[in-house]
Amino acid sequence: MDTLITIAIAAAICAFFLRGYLKSLKVREEKAQKSAENGKLMSEGPRAQHPHIDVNYCIGCQSCTHVCPEGDVLAMLGGKAAIVNGYKCIGHSLCAEACPVGAITMVMTSPSMSADLPRLTPEFETNVPNLFIAGELGGLALIKNAVNQGRECIDTIARRIATAPPLDKDVHDVVIIGAGPAGISASLRAIEKKLKFVTIEKDEVGGTVSKYPRQKLVMTSPVEFPMYGKFEKLQLSKENLLAFWDMVLNRADFNAVTGEKIENIQKFGDVFTISSANNQYRARAVILALGRAGDPRKLGVKGEELPKVMYRLIEADHYVNKKILVVGGGDSAVEAAMGLARQVGNEVTLSYRQAQFSRIKDRNAKRIEDDMRAGKVKVLFNSSPVEFKAESVVLQANGQTQEIPNDFVWIFAGGTPPNDFLKKIGVEFGAKDLTREASTEMKQASVERSRAAKA
Repeated sequence: MDTLITIAIAAAICAFFLRGYLKSLKVREEKAQKSAENGKLMSEGPRAQHPHIDVNYCIGCQSCTHVCPEGDVLAMLGGKAAIVNGYKCIGHSLCAEACPVGAITMVMTSPSMSADLPRLTPEFETNVPNLFIAGELGGLALIKNAVNQGRECIDTIARRIATAPPLDKDVHDVVIIGAGPAGISASLRAIEKKLKFVTIEKDEVGGTVSKYPRQKLVMTSPVEFPMYGKFEKLQLSKENLLAFWDMVLNRADFNAVTGEKIENIQKFGDVFTISSANNQYRARAVILALGRAGDPRKLGVKGEELPKVMYRLIEADHYVNKKILVVGGGDSAVEAAMGLARQVGNEVTLSYRQAQFSRIKDRNAKRIEDDMRAGKVKVLFNSSPVEFKAESVVLQANGQTQEIPNDFVWIFAGGTPPNDFLKKIGVEFGAKDLTREASTEMKQASVERSRAAKA
């Protein structure tokens, strides 16, 4: 009898914990289903590297769902890992490393999805001889890739120049367009190789990285910087990277021109003529390190040309006691709205044309919900701006028109890739499957992270 009682008590305890476990699985499943439904709203799917999951090998351990710095790219559905927000993936590959059974590999989108990419040789050269593309513009989004490609482009150019005939003294060995990760890496390598170069940046040194939110994680594996060597830190924030670049650039003869936009590139014989509104440069070779964001996408709204309407937020603490409108529904818009709302006296309204946020990271979703409940940010869903005026903005929200006082407007509607510019200067586009390249990068990053962790 005592044995039966003991068995019954043990069974009851097991049933209690099993019930709790099954309930938690159900909650996770519901959250994953919701994320998957939200992910479907992004109809384009993954645009670059993303995980491929072999469900025949997946054991449902959830290791992959916990390690991604970008949020809920993966979730558990039916006891197996699944991609629910592929568009968020930028190829850190930590999920593949975390998988204990090797069920995840990093691949690229299909060739049809990559049809808008420039055709490049293994040396990152376009169909125009000695015109190179480095960084995100070539298809791979990680900063580490950009650094490596900028360095390798210069190595190729230096080898060719070593056996080339001399040219006029006013001809640069290379003109580097863009001073983001690829452009800075190329510039430092050009200094190492003693090349005559100039780097031209339409904004500021740092490129897109300088415009990231504070403390954004930008690198998750070691990388080799020219003039410095292997940088072994495993996790690098925006501030870490910009501070490191500043330290290196201050020690080097970094020949950069900022605030200048290149409008055309023409080739006459073996020499390129690179033209901006005010200057012309001549060079044997050109490296395009432009990134894919290009120019900010405008809404075409009346009054958008007013100086109070902006497309990038650098430092939120420069704006206090202001009435502010932020337009957009992605992470950049939400982070800008929350940052501005934390400054003294600001009244922040966020306008988004959809009925709910569907493409932001989990941590941002939670924070914006908290700010909405606390009254720090007023969010108008199903809304869009109709007109920007000097002291107000007119919005269409849920079929109703309203005018609210306003001092500043920030628009986060994405950017227009510089494809038209590339086609104008003769760069060919076409289907491009980068699966092998992405897989190689992932495996190399995995080895380097392991070495750095043991060091």
